Amino acid sequence: MMQRSEVRARGLAGAACLVWLTVSMAALPVGVARAEIIKNPIAVFAALDKVTGRISHLEIPLNQTVEFGALKVTPRVCDTRPPTEAPNTTSFVEVDEVKLTGEVQRIFTGWMFAESPGLHAVEHPVFDVWLTNCKTASAAAPSGSNANAPPAEAPPPPEEAAAPAEPEPLPWATPPPNAASRNR
Repeated sequence: MMQRSEVRARGLAGAACLVWLTVSMAALPVGVARAEIIKNPIAVFAALDKVTGRISHLEIPLNQTVEFGALKVTPRVCDTRPPTEAPNTTSFVEVDEVKLTGEVQRIFTGWMFAESPGLHAVEHPVFDVWLTNCKTASAAAPSGSNANAPPAEAPPPPEEAAAPAEPEPLPWATPPPNAASRNR
């Protein structure tokens, strides 16, 4: 049978081993890769008018308000990731509703995610608004394009616009030759 002193010695050795393992793990360099966040000055939304079925695309600069029907949409932040990373487009948005009495009521304040439009979209009885993208003020030209090339010379203006030719009558607008005359 083991003596109490042997049990204590083994327990202390185990505890010392555990402490050494914890300290050595903490000293190892952590290789966590973090994607950089791109701050964009313009948030792009899609807005649905449920009465007319019309979908509008709203490009709203940060901290500016755009009205869509009875809604006022104000983006505060719009972040994306680089194209080499998994897409993650987010925007912090405030949406107010203007009542018929002129009273303004906040109906949404929070984060919207372009990759999950149904997660935090504004669902109003008449209007829906959801984030679709963020963009910079000037789009970067894709590589291989001639965006940095000198502008091409504009073609000279035409001397005179040609007079439009008489349109040819449609086949069903003229009666066939063997049809009865209308002048009877």
